[in-house]
Amino acid sequence: MSQIKAVLFDQDGVIIDTERDGHRVSFNMTFAEFGFTDEWSVEYYHELLQIAGGKERMKHHAQTKGFSKPIPAEELDELVKAMHKRKTALFVELIETGKLPLRPGIHRFMKEAMDAGIKIGVCTTSNEQAAKAITEKILSDIKFEIVLAGDVVKNKKPDPEIYNLALSKLGISPDEAMVVEDSKNGVKASKAAGIKTIVTFNGYTEKEDIEAGDIIVSCLGDPDGQKATMRKGGIAGFDGVVHVKDVAALFGK
Repeated sequence: MSQIKAVLFDQDGVIIDTERDGHRVSFNMTFAEFGFTDEWSVEYYHELLQIAGGKERMKHHAQTKGFSKPIPAEELDELVKAMHKRKTALFVELIETGKLPLRPGIHRFMKEAMDAGIKIGVCTTSNEQAAKAITEKILSDIKFEIVLAGDVVKNKKPDPEIYNLALSKLGISPDEAMVVEDSKNGVKASKAAGIKTIVTFNGYTEKEDIEAGDIIVSCLGDPDGQKATMRKGGIAGFDGVVHVKDVAALFGK
């Protein structure tokens, strides 16, 4: 029986439901500032979410649909970098002004992990500045052992590199960790690293192929707030709230 020593969280869609009303909105604001008329719809952004990384999504858009005004190929990389930097600043502003609340159960679950002596980490393809806005401001009372973000790894999810790096930095084996993810690419990454995974799906990911997750729920749930529905998992007597002790016991078998 392995003891769970760490819980690793994806950020976007897991800690905060950022994709539709955060990142997408920030991209569209940025495009307007840079003189483009492009506007990514909710449906189109869902398609783009199959590509990991904001800079990568902009490049894909440029190379497939094309921006509203032509961009010389030799200028694309620098323009994308500049737009992504501005987009990140706008996104951080949305977070810091409290326009993007935490998902149900996240803060409680992290506190339970801390109280149980379980280390907490974040593994995200999101920009480091955005990750710090969440971990150092909104979740300032939570002790994060590691925050891995942005281009800290060469290969982004669904490649397991970021989770392998987290295990290495924490000095633990895959069966001593658990992951909280929300998407197909995230689950592929965590499972490829050999880590048991809770999937907290959202409006963008509920219809994705996330069945590889060991526990699949609508959120982590709160006793006095929104309750979770469980699609998959072996939590006995589940009452709509996912507790660290129950998951650790299940995953530690």
